[in-house]
Amino acid sequence: MKKIIFLLDIDDYAPDIKVITYPLIERYAKRIGADIHRITERKWPDYPVVYEKLQIHELAPKLGADWIIYIDSDALVHPDMPDFTELLPRDTVLQNGYDFVLNRIDIDDYFRRDGRFIGTCNWFTIASIAMLDLWKPADDLTLEEMEKRMHCIQIEKNAVNMEDGHLIDDFVLSRNVARFGLKYMTVPQMLAKFGREGYCYLYHEYLIDRAEKVRRLTMMRDRWMTMVPDPLPS
Repeated sequence: MKKIIFLLDIDDYAPDIKVITYPLIERYAKRIGADIHRITERKWPDYPVVYEKLQIHELAPKLGADWIIYIDSDALVHPDMPDFTELLPRDTVLQNGYDFVLNRIDIDDYFRRDGRFIGTCNWFTIASIAMLDLWKPADDLTLEEMEKRMHCIQIEKNAVNMEDGHLIDDFVLSRNVARFGLKYMTVPQMLAKFGREGYCYLYHEYLIDRAEKVRRLTMMRDRWMTMVPDPLPS
């Protein structure tokens, strides 16, 4: 089984952050026998850069992936995190968590028919190649149509003045989950099945500036090097 970890690294994204996050991702990849593929070139230069994550739809089959693992470059992965490909059914998408889609997206009949109203949080995603439709670009919608339907929540606007376009990959993946009726579960739900509630193997914050992000990532990395995974510190 070929496992590929995809990373979005356009224009040499934030070297001061990657020097903290990438070594742990590389350690995790080595432990579970996964390859790493960095997406470094633009395919859709007129779209928000996060849309480039959808290159996975084309790249994964070309690279022979059986399992697709996407991790944001500013996310920490504990080296002891379980290999979720050993636990996840091939017909199910796994993410760390999800939003209530009605808070963020003007829905259409795909969401209404599906009825789960899942808003994907695409900073950490695992799925088998059988779920490739998850990454299908929105070829039936224009960029303008998508932008009109995406809405940052208030805390995002207050904290980092985020533009609605930053949500475009979450918009497309959320719609694909509904459009194709993809099964879906979260990391906490998966861990609970095996009595591992409260264990923290992933760390990601986005409502802080870059300097504070570097500080907190460094703190968490150093904590993880001396302790077993546990709930996030208060």
